[in-house]
Amino acid sequence: MPSYYVYILASKRNGTLYIGSTNNLARRIYEHRQHVVPGFTDRYGVTRLVYFEEYAEVTLANQREANLKHWLRKWKIALIEKHNPEWHDLYEMINA
Repeated sequence: MPSYYVYILASKRNGTLYIGSTNNLARRIYEHRQHVVPGFTDRYGVTRLVYFEEYAEVTLANQREANLKHWLRKWKIALIEKHNPEWHDLYEMINA
């Protein structure tokens, strides 16, 4: 069964945030970390995976991504800190 992910990257604790979605979380985070695609995350050094959610349907993931992008910054930070209070980089966890 396919999985789709919504994720939040940060440059550092309380730093610049980026929200995205993908069907292959490990690959996509690797691309951000290796600066494969020029853009926002490359320009601002946003490579730390601090939060993600998994969905069974792409439409749900896309809707959640859109909703999160409209949230206030303090709501996004509260979401991250609820699940990852130390802002650990979760990239190694998804590659274990």
